[in-house]
Amino acid sequence: MANSLGTPRGLHEIAERIGTGQPPGMVFKSRIPTGRHFHEVQQEDPDRCNLITSRILWLRGLEPGVNQGGAVDTYRRYVYIHGTDREDEIGKPLSAGCILMRNADIIELYEHVRTGDLVWICD
Repeated sequence: MANSLGTPRGLHEIAERIGTGQPPGMVFKSRIPTGRHFHEVQQEDPDRCNLITSRILWLRGLEPGVNQGGAVDTYRRYVYIHGTDREDEIGKPLSAGCILMRNADIIELYEHVRTGDLVWICD
């Protein structure tokens, strides 16, 4: 749900693939590569955490009332599968609903999936 900071459950599709050709660790802001590696950003602001890095798989919910439409809409909440600068925190709640992956892992996954591929998110 909007403002819940939780990861939406259920059936989704990959709506957009973002980051083709970018180097590992590239930081994205509003889905646009900044031209900077996350180490550069961390040096400027050591308290900065959970950057969107390397690749983005933007999800679209396919279940009305569960993850599609209104306050629960995954796509309008900007829920992604993406790389992070906090690889040491993988598996802990850290995002506003996104699924975080190690940079090498999201790059590998990105190469194997296409827009329209299905994603099932469960507990």
